[in-house]
Amino acid sequence: MSDYGEVLVRIAAALERLAPEPAPPVNWLDHPAYVWSDEGAHALEELDALPVERLCGIDAQKQAVHRNLERLSSGAASHDMLLWGARGMGKSALIRACTGNLQQNGGEIALVQVNASGFARISQLIEALAKRPRAFVLFIDDLGFDEGDLQGNLALRSLLDGGALGRPANIRVAVTSNRRAIVQSAAVRPSDLHERDERDNALALADRFGLTLAFHPCDQATYLEIVRSYIEPLGLEIVAEEANAFAIARGNRSGRTAYQYACEVAGAAGLAL
Repeated sequence: MSDYGEVLVRIAAALERLAPEPAPPVNWLDHPAYVWSDEGAHALEELDALPVERLCGIDAQKQAVHRNLERLSSGAASHDMLLWGARGMGKSALIRACTGNLQQNGGEIALVQVNASGFARISQLIEALAKRPRAFVLFIDDLGFDEGDLQGNLALRSLLDGGALGRPANIRVAVTSNRRAIVQSAAVRPSDLHERDERDNALALADRFGLTLAFHPCDQATYLEIVRSYIEPLGLEIVAEEANAFAIARGNRSGRTAYQYACEVAGAAGLAL
């Protein structure tokens, strides 16, 4: 071997020593939750979820989501889900809470959060999950397309339809979104050809969800009920005037605002929430 060749061999060996060890393959049966991105799958040791009974003011939605995921977990027919509406009203928390509740009760189900960067490799994810003896919820959080983003719309429609690969019965999609992203744009009366195309695309996407649930801003009584659910287990009492003032200052009465107020109260008392 020439001196030049030997130098190349030494350089290659040095680079190989510096390179990180390849990540071990993900075990899709051992973890409660995963994240899927353009880099592949990352397993999570625990699912960040509230106890389902702690979610207040969304009883009808809670019942519908839990029943649908219970069917998925048991191998029965189940729907893809679209949870849309007011921000901070527990859409994402509900998906995680119901999945966690089923896991605690022996359900063979896992949550896979699909990041936007992972859409291009979604077929690989479907292949990896297809023959596993477990149910999977593909969770797409806070979905929103820019105006005219037909590519993103089509990618999600393809996922919901299954595409050429098909989608096994053990995999369902749960999407959270605000009103403007999908549902409202589907309901707008079109005034020109461009707007009609936008509306048709929105409808084509919204129609693919078998279960669509709306989340509306909560009233004062529900807001205070949510605050109580956080602070009363700590032995603290609610001061309604202060709780309401906190929400007014933020211009939003929601479950998220209730949690933020409870965090302030607990923190001031030297307690963890």
